[in-house]
Amino acid sequence: MPPILRTSIPELVAANLRKALQEGRWSGNLPGVARLAVELDVSLHTIRHALRLLESEGLLGARGLGRSRSIIPNEVTGKPLRVGILLHDARPYGQPKSTPLSPPPILLTIQHVLEAAGHEVFFARQSQVDLQHDSGRISNHIAETPAAAWLVEAGSRDVLEWFAVQPLPCIALFGRSGGLSLARTGPDKVPAYRDISRKLIELGHRRIVLIARHGRRHPMAGSVERAFLAELAAHGITVGSYNLPDWQETPQGFSILLESLFRTTPPTALILDETGLYIAAAEFLARRGILVPSQVSLVSTDENESMAWCYPSIAHIRWDSAPVVRHIARWVAAVRKGRVDRMTHNFPAEFVLGGSVGPVNPVS
Repeated sequence: MPPILRTSIPELVAANLRKALQEGRWSGNLPGVARLAVELDVSLHTIRHALRLLESEGLLGARGLGRSRSIIPNEVTGKPLRVGILLHDARPYGQPKSTPLSPPPILLTIQHVLEAAGHEVFFARQSQVDLQHDSGRISNHIAETPAAAWLVEAGSRDVLEWFAVQPLPCIALFGRSGGLSLARTGPDKVPAYRDISRKLIELGHRRIVLIARHGRRHPMAGSVERAFLAELAAHGITVGSYNLPDWQETPQGFSILLESLFRTTPPTALILDETGLYIAAAEFLARRGILVPSQVSLVSTDENESMAWCYPSIAHIRWDSAPVVRHIARWVAAVRKGRVDRMTHNFPAEFVLGGSVGPVNPVS
């Protein structure tokens, strides 16, 4: 069952204003902020927030401080778009393709925001994992599910290279898009990875392992993985496949990897690049009586709502999804007006130290 979407007061105000604009209640310029606040019986702050939402959708144009916003005519904004979302992996491992898709909350929010702006939004029936990250399969699937623009979640390098040479407007949410002529947005986790590495080294850790998916390691290590390895090397730690190991992406393959790591030279710290991997690693350690953090420290580079229930807290990377959602809405609005942005717009992320990280045990 998908999560319930909570609508804020500014979003409700924006919906009322959007409907009035569509009905042609005003022309030329919108009434001033103070007048709208009185008419709708809300605060000036709420009105300004709602107007910024409508600006991000391309319905209003800002004209400077103290001046009323201009109303963008329909013939300029163009028709609403059909926007496709290609997920990275939308089903639990081993589930058949008939299993309903389970998009992450941020994509459901993006869907809600784009649909509120009048666009038609759909999720591709098959994910990148279903299509085996194969450009031929991707091409056929995209041809079978036409859209005016695409949003690709956590795209692998092969997938994003294919989209980068297509005339079809596309924006990558996360993913391996470095150096490609392709719009990209998401958190900038490179500084946070450096902070994680430095903190672990400061606490005495030298056997540090980052477990990342195949798409993050091949055809070469991604930006955050390179930052992690560079930080270790800068502190005199010899780096290699031990620190960024290859593994078969199945539950059994993950267990085999952990078994091999803890058999001879057990790591004192594990960095897991997904919440699911963190949970699987914690369960593996618990079954073997390996204590966190006294015997091994754990870091999740994901943030998940379920983490709020953990005590002590879990060390993780935190970032605000709201600017990312707004940027995607602005990107779609620009495409609607015939402008395709191919720039990267990343937003800050920070490492949050939690109770799953501690100093190295002297006997480790």
